Amino acid sequence: MPNGRRSANGRKARSCCRTMAIGSTSDRSRSANIEGNAPMIDRRTMLTGAGAALGVAISARSYAQIKGANDRLRVAVVGVNGRGQAHLSAFSKQPNVAITHLVDVDSDVLAKRAAAFAAKGNSAIKTEGDYRRLLDRKAVDVITVATPDHWHAKLAIDAMDSGRHCYMEKPIGIAPAEGEALIATQKRTGRVLQVGNQQRSSPETQQLGALIRAGELGDIYEAQTWYANNRGSIGKGNVVAPPANLNWDLWQGPRPRGEYRSNLVHYNWHWFWKYGTGEICNNAMHELDVARWLMGLTYPNTVAARGAKRFHAGDDWEMYDSLALDLTYDDNRVIRWKGESCNGQQTYGRGRGVLLLGTKGSAIVDRNGFELYDLAGKQTRQVKAAATSETTGTVGEGVLDVYHARNFVDVIRGKASALASPIAEGHISTTLCHLGNIAYRTNSVLTIDPATGKPASAEAMKLWAVDYQPGWEVRA
Repeated sequence: MPNGRRSANGRKARSCCRTMAIGSTSDRSRSANIEGNAPMIDRRTMLTGAGAALGVAISARSYAQIKGANDRLRVAVVGVNGRGQAHLSAFSKQPNVAITHLVDVDSDVLAKRAAAFAAKGNSAIKTEGDYRRLLDRKAVDVITVATPDHWHAKLAIDAMDSGRHCYMEKPIGIAPAEGEALIATQKRTGRVLQVGNQQRSSPETQQLGALIRAGELGDIYEAQTWYANNRGSIGKGNVVAPPANLNWDLWQGPRPRGEYRSNLVHYNWHWFWKYGTGEICNNAMHELDVARWLMGLTYPNTVAARGAKRFHAGDDWEMYDSLALDLTYDDNRVIRWKGESCNGQQTYGRGRGVLLLGTKGSAIVDRNGFELYDLAGKQTRQVKAAATSETTGTVGEGVLDVYHARNFVDVIRGKASALASPIAEGHISTTLCHLGNIAYRTNSVLTIDPATGKPASAEAMKLWAVDYQPGWEVRA
């Protein structure tokens, strides 16, 4: 809830915080160059980041003192019921990083996570029910976003406008227009914004990428991706008063206000169009992102959603639970996704993954390694990850979260020149998923402008953006 110093949408906090420096001017310059090959190196960077690796001659004790003063990052995690737990674990494992604040609109969840965090031997942590109370405080350098989908863009934009770096979960927004606003805000503020496509930080997937670029598979012409789970029914909910521990008004945030339903919070919002983005944005985004990354693709020419339906009927679930998506590119290259929300039958022994078909062979890759095959289907190589990551659980925690957070932290400090998943890349992959939903909702095959990702259909473009609660608009 507002604390009396800001308007309901945080505009006062935004305008007053745009000039607030989190780090020096050189830190902002370095952040603005995160997608380039080599950021500028200045004196502060030489002392606190990349310069140390270049051989700056200072004693270990002196460097430790400088690092403690200038390099410590204080992190606030917003949304701690689900994926926020993975954020807590990943950022707790980073050097000279302190998780100082937990934020959630559910006071019971907040208390539970704070107690669990302290029980692991961590120092006392501050809790907040409203993220806006962080925006004018100097005690936070990084905000991570692990809220429901309809909050992602608003929170990340407010975080960057207040001077904070931001690590945000996918999808980056509830509609493609929100991704455009995020790109514009990141460019304007120069803040570091990492999208949570954590497989981009997988050493094994990166190794596979190097093999593909070296021609190991020849020309890749098709990617098959999939996700399978056995989600249960969400039942029939009732309009009831929200529980006392939940700030229902703030939970709705940017979306138009509505009545509370008994089967909506905390997870089933995924299957309602007002707040969620379906299984495509929830899970397909990971595999679609990996496929197009390894194939070197961006936006397709056409998007078709086939066989989409709610087969496990009889409840309030508004979306498909089974969907086949085809993204067709130049030269008839294609990325396919087959999603089954309520049938856990695996493909190639995996609940999720990517099969790449090439003119010299094929590869199967998931979060925990990859396999290569020749054209006869004989396995020629297998690479397993040293540590595993969860695949179909609702938290999805694993070592890839640690790697991805490390890349983010290293870019902030100038120790790495590029993010594994910058916002421009996250926007493309998120938009592919939104286009799948748009094709499903308009019951049409979409013709796409491959330069912008926008569909040619006026009917489809009606779903490019969403309406907001007055005063809570998402804009750059």
